[in-house]
Amino acid sequence: MKTRHFLLTLIAGAATLATGHAVAQQHRPIRLIVPYAAGGPIDNTARILAEQVKDTLGGPVIIDNKPGAGGNIGADFVAKAPADGLTIGIAATATNAVNPWLYSKMPFNAATDFAPITQMVRVPNVLVMNAETANRLNIRTLADLIRYAKANPAKLNYASGGNGSAGHLAGELFKKEAGIFAVHIPYNGGNPAQLALLSGQVDFNFDNLATAAPNIRSGKLKAIAVTTLQRSSALPDVPPVADTLKGFSIDTWWGLVAPAGTPPDVVAKLNQAFVAALNAPETKTRFASMLAEPVGNSSEQFGSFMKSELVKYEKVVKATGAKVD
Repeated sequence: MKTRHFLLTLIAGAATLATGHAVAQQHRPIRLIVPYAAGGPIDNTARILAEQVKDTLGGPVIIDNKPGAGGNIGADFVAKAPADGLTIGIAATATNAVNPWLYSKMPFNAATDFAPITQMVRVPNVLVMNAETANRLNIRTLADLIRYAKANPAKLNYASGGNGSAGHLAGELFKKEAGIFAVHIPYNGGNPAQLALLSGQVDFNFDNLATAAPNIRSGKLKAIAVTTLQRSSALPDVPPVADTLKGFSIDTWWGLVAPAGTPPDVVAKLNQAFVAALNAPETKTRFASMLAEPVGNSSEQFGSFMKSELVKYEKVVKATGAKVD
């Protein structure tokens, strides 16, 4: 009897230790790597979601900003992290669709080194003109802009946040599809490019809607067209480029990924928590203030989407001839 009692006590103690270990594991913090500097739209949305999911996931989600190399440094950190669900990160248009074709050497493989969790956000880009320039040139629509450019070869120019940036790629694709020429002027970042447009140094930009919206509302910039296939609820009166140039579509997106090899049940748990947070009314309201549309989908859907974007941007980047060594 004493032996049996001892064994039962031993088993109960082991079970208690195992349960305690599981709880301890559950409450370990998750690091969410943002491959860009703090304070931008990607960082802000990540922080909103981190706050929303902490109770669901049983512990804090800590934002860790690792900017540099167009997002490659942070993305590479995620790719090489242990596949245990305790390190996840942001995958974005640049890191997982553009950079693989833009950089001659990549530290990670965008197609194979990540386990998709869910898309987070879609943000339309918008073709904007300096309002005074648009009035002076009598340009009110995209058709007007194309017509003017064809009648006045090489007189127009546009700015971007740098070679290979979203604004540069959108501008070059627009030129190719419209059959026009405009001089590309790269700046060191989106803010200097926007200042150049506001001051009249350049004629038009393809800008992030969240960044351009305040100046559109104030009348300093004229919104000509959005780059999504459908109109944006934030600018319902502005038509898409695709209304004039069929199939034209370049928008900004980002989502959550884990290192490849992360167990499917762990990915499923993360997906469930973050999708619920993305669908929460509070999240939608806060994202709307940044003109960001929440997109919560399955890991399979996000993975398929990223693959299609990788294929799409190979053609776009090659068409521009842009390279970063």
